Amino acid sequence: MPEPSVRPRNDLRQYDDLADQWWEPGGRFAALQWIAASRGELIPPAPAGGGMLLDVACGGGLMAPVIPEGYRHIGVDLVTSALVQAADHGVQPLVADATALPFGDAVFDVVVAGEILEHLDDLDTAVAEICRVTRPGGWIVIDTIADTRWASFSLVTVAERFPGGPPPRCHDPELFVDPERLRTRFAAGGVEMRLHGLVPAPIQYLRFAATGRGRVQMRRTRSLSALYAGLGRKHPPARNGPVNGNGTKAHSW
Repeated sequence: MPEPSVRPRNDLRQYDDLADQWWEPGGRFAALQWIAASRGELIPPAPAGGGMLLDVACGGGLMAPVIPEGYRHIGVDLVTSALVQAADHGVQPLVADATALPFGDAVFDVVVAGEILEHLDDLDTAVAEICRVTRPGGWIVIDTIADTRWASFSLVTVAERFPGGPPPRCHDPELFVDPERLRTRFAAGGVEMRLHGLVPAPIQYLRFAATGRGRVQMRRTRSLSALYAGLGRKHPPARNGPVNGNGTKAHSW
């Protein structure tokens, strides 16, 4: 089997090459485990009676342990070897593309799209699809990588060579995502997206780098220059309610 380093950048076959790493403590996907945990902190409690949650590009199902109780967890991905593992962890798997989600409009209470937007050739269509399948009043949780020189240097040139960093050639910096562009595209779908940066806790990461063991907490920052995350809510239908000074209806989070 070819080593991942010989694959073209952003080649889906890398995930088959590394299929045994999804749940390996200290393995090549360790950082994905840390980021999934931070993503889980943004998911609101399930509605009374249960809710529907879509995990776009779910991979091996790393979100499964951090999804609040009460959600039906559906995961879509293009890598079948990853979906097999997601199913083993309680995710309902489906082979599907982020740019053509096979669901009706306004189906999901929560849509999670973590570590996928920076891999897409057609970002705008994927964002539109994510917004489309989210119900009014529902929530969208994302994380991705900024389109900056610093992100390219720190998360590709450097991080691919360090423990816990992405596998070599996993990312193509040409696909990294400008935060303002992302906000604009979500706004077009009726979603106000609030963004914050993410960095690994320094002492925990140094311990991991030295030993290959231990979980690293992702901490929030104001900087959106590298890894960043977001939480957005799709605007509910207009209804009678508080009015802003400009005559428009007030939006409550």
